[in-house]
Amino acid sequence: MLTGKQKRFLRSQAHHLSPIFQVGKGGVNEHMLKQIQEALEVRELIKISILQNCEDDKQEVAEQLAKGTKAELVQLIGLTVVLYKASKNNKKIELPTRG
Repeated sequence: MLTGKQKRFLRSQAHHLSPIFQVGKGGVNEHMLKQIQEALEVRELIKISILQNCEDDKQEVAEQLAKGTKAELVQLIGLTVVLYKASKNNKKIELPTRG
C-alpha cells in the first residue's frame, strides 16, 4: 500500500508520461493485462487511457487493471489511469520513505 506522500511523488513522476495502452470497447482482457504487466516490469510507472467507447465504468476499469496486474492504482484522472509496480529486475524509481 502506498502512502499519500508516495502517491504524490509518483503522480509528479507520471505527469510527463504519455499513455502507452488504451482500453476500448472490449474492456479489460487477459491479453491486455499480460502486456501491461510486461510494460510495468520494464517501466514501473505507466499511463493507460480509457477510450470514450469503453462501456465499463472508468473506476471499475482502473480497479480491474490494478488488480489484474497486481499493481498500485496511483491515480485516475479523467479517463487516464496511472499504475505503479516496483520492478524486480529494472528498479528505477526510488520511493520516498514512509514517515
